Formats: sequence, structure tokens, C-alpha cells
Amino acid sequence: MDSLLAFSSFLVVIFLAISLQILFFSPISPDILEIPSSSKTFINGFTSNNYLQRANKLGEGFLDRPEDVVVDKMGILYTATRDGWIKRRHKNGTWESWKYIGRDSLLGLEVSSAGHIIVCDTEEGLLKVSEDGVSILASHVNGEKIRFADDVVEASDGNVYFSSASTKFGLHNWYLDVLEAKPHGLLLEYNPLSNHTSVLVDNLAFANGVALSANQDYLVVCETWKYRCLKYWLKGENKGQTEIFVENLPGAPDNIKLAPDGSFWIALIELSTRGQNFVHKSRTTKHLLATFPKLINWVNGAYYKAMVVNVGTNGKIIKGFDDSIGKVMSFVTSALEYENHLYLGSLNSDFIGMLPLTTSTT
Repeated sequence: MDSLLAFSSFLVVIFLAISLQILFFSPISPDILEIPSSSKTFINGFTSNNYLQRANKLGEGFLDRPEDVVVDKMGILYTATRDGWIKRRHKNGTWESWKYIGRDSLLGLEVSSAGHIIVCDTEEGLLKVSEDGVSILASHVNGEKIRFADDVVEASDGNVYFSSASTKFGLHNWYLDVLEAKPHGLLLEYNPLSNHTSVLVDNLAFANGVALSANQDYLVVCETWKYRCLKYWLKGENKGQTEIFVENLPGAPDNIKLAPDGSFWIALIELSTRGQNFVHKSRTTKHLLATFPKLINWVNGAYYKAMVVNVGTNGKIIKGFDDSIGKVMSFVTSALEYENHLYLGSLNSDFIGMLPLTTSTT
């Protein structure tokens, strides 16, 4: 009897210790989040087609989770990989390990008008990479270190616009920002003439992909855990104002790219396929997942499927491609249209996907 009582007391102590750890020493102070229903426009015009399974694999085995893809004026393709390299593919199909940065924190890229590569480094900020080496363009804003530079685009006037996904959490615990569901993201502008970085929009919900409209009147910035993208006006009577560009997306938007016809390609990730509404409606569950991060795999479906959508300037989804079971493509994070092909970055592959945009897909 005494041994049973002692064992019961031990279990109570363990339970209390775990409860204290979860509720009082949690790294997050979460809000309840309402997951939006999928876009009716998207559902009415699209059923799962598995077109992404038709993608060819470029650089298979040579690339380590290439998150973003850009192409310069010479047709050379660039990507940053988790093993700390910026690698490139020449027009003849040969690959080169071009510049070694040495960190696994490289995300979005842009080719500047001067021909160098601008890279978002979640640890250092905004980098300039050229044949001459690597330098830091922007590391702080308003006296605070840029914690999570994510995606970047350059305007024709030389100004650079980029996102900082979170001012509270970093790359390796990005899921805490999603669980907390409080807006810590920023849309930033870097002026190369003054070497000054300023905040255009704050309080964004995991600010992710950034793209310029074809006439460069406005920016589009993606808010990952709100399943939407915002429009920020750079010119005209609405200059400085923000409005919703597209919402209720059927996945969480990652990178966004301007297409040759003026529309946009958005990579969508599935943050939670199992129990997502339950998680985001329960603070206790969020604390539990934050305290025991391996449980995140229970609700993270990004590694099991892929989806990209093409969105018009009116914010309406035109078409979409997917791999519903992750047979070829999964965790697609960027989609770049170039010479009638879609180039796909992914955080779950050792290659870049290249999907021909044939008459059956367009």
C-alpha cells in the first residue's frame, strides 16, 4: 500500500512538473487563431491534378533543400542551399558551387540590376554576393537587429524591399511564431544610396514572400499563418496604404514571384493537415507543442504534399498545380516562371523541380 501511494505521489509530481513547464515556462504566449476556409474561387476552378509530379529534377543530389530560385539576364539559375552554398546552373546545364557562405540560414534571393545576387540571411540580414565576395547590406532597422530576413525583390530605381518573418523567433524555431499567432513580421525597404533601412509595414503574420507588380506601383507581401497576401502601394493616391490582395488561400503562402504576364506565382505550404483547427483553438495544445517541438510533425503536413497557384492582378486564382501525395514534389517554397517552365524550390528535396508549362497546364 505504501509503495502504491509513493508511486501515485511520484506520478502527481511528474504531472505537476510537466504542467508547470508547459504553462509557465513556455517560449510562447499564444493567441487563438481561426484558420480560414479555402478559397471558393480556387475550389470551383481546381481539383487536384498532380501536375507537379511531371516536374523534372535539376541538380538532383547536388542541392541541399534549395528554398528559392532566381535567373539572371544570361539565363544562369541561382539558388541557396542548406549546406551554406549559393549554387548556380549555367545555360549548358552544368552546375557550379559558386559562393560559400557557410550557414544554413540562406533563404530568398534576387538578381540586382548590377548583376550581383542579393540574399536573405536569417542570421546576418541582407547580403550582397558577387564575384568579389560577400558583404552585408542591411543588418539592423531602427536600432534592432534584423532577426529573420526571408524574401527580397529589387525595384528599377535600385531600392530593395524585403521581409523579416519575425522579430521574435528565428529560422530554426519558426513554428513558434505560427503557434503563438501574434504578428511579429515586417516589410522593409533598403535604400542603397543612403544605406538606410526603414520599416514600411509592421505587425505582419510571418511576413514571407515579397514581389513587385509589373508596373512597380505596389508590392505584394505574403502573411503565412493568415493564409493571405497584402498589397502595399508604392505610388499613386494610395501610396503608403495597405490592403488585402488575396485571402483564404488553400495553403499558407511562402514565396511569391512575378510572372511574365504580370500575374503572380505563389508557393503554398500545408502547415497542418491533421488537427489544425484543434491546435489553433487550444492554448494548452500550443504550449504543449512549443515545449515538445518533435510533436510538430504531428500537425505539419508540408513534407507530404506540394501546391502552387497562379494569381491574377485582381487577386483571383487563375490556376493551380499540386502533388497531393508528395510523389515528386513536396514542401515547395517558391515557383519561378522562366522561358515557359516553372522552376520549383523546396525545403524537402535535393533538386530543383522544372515543370514545362504546356498547353495542358496553361
